[in-house]
Amino acid sequence: MSQKPLVMIKGTRDGLTLFLSDDAPFHAVKEQLIDMLNQDDFDEVDSLITIKVELGNRLLHTDEKEELKTLIQSKRRLVVQDIVSHVITKQEALALKEASDIHLHTRPVRSGQVVDIVGDVLVIGDVNPGGTVKATGNVFVLGALRGIAHAGYEGNTDVVIAASLMNPVQLRIAELYSRAPDYETDGVYMECAYIDDGQIIMDRLQHVMKKRPVINGFERSVLNV
Repeated sequence: MSQKPLVMIKGTRDGLTLFLSDDAPFHAVKEQLIDMLNQDDFDEVDSLITIKVELGNRLLHTDEKEELKTLIQSKRRLVVQDIVSHVITKQEALALKEASDIHLHTRPVRSGQVVDIVGDVLVIGDVNPGGTVKATGNVFVLGALRGIAHAGYEGNTDVVIAASLMNPVQLRIAELYSRAPDYETDGVYMECAYIDDGQIIMDRLQHVMKKRPVINGFERSVLNV
């Protein structure tokens, strides 16, 4: 009975994908990878070939990934585009959890105060002039927003800023910014800001949910607080 190869290669429209066994020791996989690279005439091709490496359920440290990348790119026509694993470290898992959590701030934001959150933030209280709320995710204010709000400050453009009364000094989403709306709000419904076609747009929250359905569950929790 023939032994299952530790390295398999598959051609795609975008280049080649290397599937590395996650059952065998890493040194054994590297040895078979070296044999495969030496048998194929990669140096004879005219153009660069992009390589995606699939590790399966194997987790490599940074230095091991660099070693693997150097090994593959020793063939001058091969360029490693990505190294993908189905597992992540505990630290990465905790970071993902933090980024997806909803963080409560249950007091007003005073002038000069900066609330900085990884993930979504729900402020229960007013954001006063001179106060700032910033989050990598969405910003919701169950109160009057009269200061500065910055959602998606790490570059996420799919987030929103919502408040019971929207009268901010400045709104920012990712790298875009906008001043206060040029109309008065009655504060009855949630006002919401989001990016559409490269601009920050103001609308009622119930209308924005059609464009950002991911906030449906969050909006229900806001209204039930």
